[in-house]
Amino acid sequence: MPRIIGVDIPANKRIDIALRYVYGIGPVNAKEILVNAKIDPAIRAKDLTEQQLSQIVHAIQDGKYVIEGDLRREIGLNLKRLQGIKSYRGIRHMRGLPVRGQRTQTNSRTRKGPRRTVGTQRNPSAKAGTT
Repeated sequence: MPRIIGVDIPANKRIDIALRYVYGIGPVNAKEILVNAKIDPAIRAKDLTEQQLSQIVHAIQDGKYVIEGDLRREIGLNLKRLQGIKSYRGIRHMRGLPVRGQRTQTNSRTRKGPRRTVGTQRNPSAKAGTT
C-alpha cells in the first residue's frame, strides 16, 4: 500500500480515485494534482514508482492544499468560534440539531440520533388488576 503524506492509499485503485482517500482532496483537486505532477490518472496506485510518489507529494505541497490534520483543526476551530460567540449555527451544533435550516419535526434522524420514546413509565411494583 503506497503512503502519501501519512495516509495509506488503496493499491488496486486508479491513482485519481486513490488520492481522494486523503482528507481534503476531492475529485477536482486530485485531477489538478496529477496534472501538476505530470502523471497519468489511469495508472494504478500499486504501479507508481518512488519518484512518481514524490512528484505527487511535491504537487500537493506546492499547491498549498489544506489537508488532513491542518484541515480538521481549521474546521474544529471554526465550530468552536461559532459556539463561542453563541451564533445560531453554533447553538445548533452544540445541541446536535440540523444547522442549515432543515425541518426537524420529521426527519433529521442523522443529527438527532435514534428516536427516544417520551411518555409515562409503568411502576414495576404496582399490582396489575387490583383496585
